[in-house]
Amino acid sequence: MSKKGWLLMLCISLTAFSAPLFAQCSICTKTASQLGEGPASALNSAIIYLAAAPFMVMGYIGWRWWKNEKAIEKAAS
Repeated sequence: MSKKGWLLMLCISLTAFSAPLFAQCSICTKTASQLGEGPASALNSAIIYLAAAPFMVMGYIGWRWWKNEKAIEKAAS
């Protein structure tokens, strides 16, 4: 399987298993417990959704940096 295929499988796996995560700080946990089961689940999903954007940006920057370093090594050799 190609690198793109493995990357796609990794992304799908991470997305599939991120749903049951509890991504709450202590304040959010207390607020969610007062809201009830449905809104607490929505709050968890919103926290995961908001956390995804910075991780994608950092991943893109890291990928570009790695690609640039690889091009520099190739030019040097």
